[in-house]
Amino acid sequence: MIVFGTRAYLHQLAVPTLVCGRCGRSAAHPLRKKVTRFTLFFVPLFTVSTKYATQCALCGAEQRVTRAQAEQLAARGA
Repeated sequence: MIVFGTRAYLHQLAVPTLVCGRCGRSAAHPLRKKVTRFTLFFVPLFTVSTKYATQCALCGAEQRVTRAQAEQLAARGA
Protein backbone atom coordinates (compact mmCIF):
# COMPACT_ATOMS: atom_id res chain seq x y z
CA MET A 1 0.00 0.00 0.00
CA ILE A 2 1.38 3.39 -1.06
CA VAL A 3 0.27 6.49 0.85
CA PHE A 4 0.45 9.74 -1.11
CA GLY A 5 -1.34 13.07 -1.38
CA THR A 6 -0.88 16.79 -0.88
CA ARG A 7 -0.48 19.02 2.14
CA ALA A 8 -0.83 22.80 2.39
CA TYR A 9 1.52 24.93 4.49
CA LEU A 10 0.51 28.48 5.43
CA HIS A 11 3.17 31.12 6.19
CA GLN A 12 2.49 34.68 7.34
CA LEU A 13 5.01 36.99 5.66
CA ALA A 14 4.04 40.48 6.89
CA VAL A 15 1.16 42.60 8.19
CA PRO A 16 0.97 45.83 6.15
CA THR A 17 -1.76 48.42 6.70
CA LEU A 18 -3.82 48.87 3.53
CA VAL A 19 -7.19 50.25 2.46
CA CYS A 20 -9.66 47.42 1.93
CA GLY A 21 -11.28 47.21 -1.49
CA ARG A 22 -14.51 45.82 -0.04
CA CYS A 23 -15.20 47.83 3.13
CA GLY A 24 -13.07 50.89 2.23
CA ARG A 25 -11.46 51.16 5.68
CA SER A 26 -7.77 51.25 6.51
CA ALA A 27 -6.80 48.09 8.39
CA ALA A 28 -4.13 45.47 8.85
CA HIS A 29 -3.99 42.97 5.99
CA PRO A 30 -1.91 39.88 6.89
CA LEU A 31 0.07 38.74 3.84
CA ARG A 32 0.05 34.95 3.65
CA LYS A 33 1.86 32.45 1.45
CA LYS A 34 0.16 29.10 0.87
CA VAL A 35 2.47 26.34 -0.39
CA THR A 36 0.95 23.03 -1.49
CA ARG A 37 3.40 20.12 -1.56
CA PHE A 38 3.10 16.56 -2.85
CA THR A 39 3.76 13.98 -0.12
CA LEU A 40 4.72 10.32 -0.25
CA PHE A 41 4.44 8.40 3.02
CA PHE A 42 3.85 11.77 4.77
CA VAL A 43 7.21 13.13 3.53
CA PRO A 44 6.89 16.34 1.44
CA LEU A 45 8.73 15.81 -1.85
CA PHE A 46 8.08 18.79 -4.14
CA THR A 47 6.00 21.94 -4.40
CA VAL A 48 2.81 21.69 -6.45
CA SER A 49 1.63 25.31 -6.13
CA THR A 50 2.38 28.58 -4.36
CA LYS A 51 -0.26 31.28 -3.81
CA TYR A 52 -0.14 34.66 -2.09
CA ALA A 53 -3.11 36.49 -0.55
CA THR A 54 -4.00 39.32 1.81
CA GLN A 55 -7.02 39.34 4.11
CA CYS A 56 -8.72 42.36 5.69
CA ALA A 57 -8.69 42.16 9.49
CA LEU A 58 -12.02 44.00 9.74
CA CYS A 59 -14.33 42.45 7.14
CA GLY A 60 -12.41 39.27 6.21
CA ALA A 61 -12.26 39.98 2.47
CA GLU A 62 -9.43 38.04 0.85
CA GLN A 63 -7.55 39.20 -2.23
CA ARG A 64 -5.00 37.24 -4.21
CA VAL A 65 -1.75 38.96 -5.14
CA THR A 66 1.11 38.04 -7.45
CA ARG A 67 4.56 37.09 -6.22
CA ALA A 68 5.99 40.49 -7.20
CA GLN A 69 3.20 42.30 -5.34
CA ALA A 70 3.75 40.04 -2.32
CA GLU A 71 7.46 40.90 -2.26
CA GLN A 72 6.65 44.63 -2.38
CA LEU A 73 4.07 44.30 0.42
CA ALA A 74 6.45 42.24 2.55
CA ALA A 75 9.14 44.92 2.22
CA ARG A 76 6.59 47.61 3.03
CA GLY A 77 5.12 45.76 6.01
CA ALA A 78 8.43 44.72 7.58
